[in-house]
Amino acid sequence: MEFSLPVSLGALLAIVVVGIGGLVGGGMMALETTLMMVAPSMLVFGLIAFALGMKHGEYRTS
Repeated sequence: MEFSLPVSLGALLAIVVVGIGGLVGGGMMALETTLMMVAPSMLVFGLIAFALGMKHGEYRTS
């Protein structure tokens, strides 16, 4: 499978959506808390990890 930027970001978004869906469906915390605090932090962490991983991959290929 060839990973391009849109495919990789789509996979990241899918992982975040599945995680949020699991938290909402599991009833572990209030919906408002999940959507206002957990979802943005998951997305920001995912984007930071994605950027660091991409830069590390660029470093390894050079």
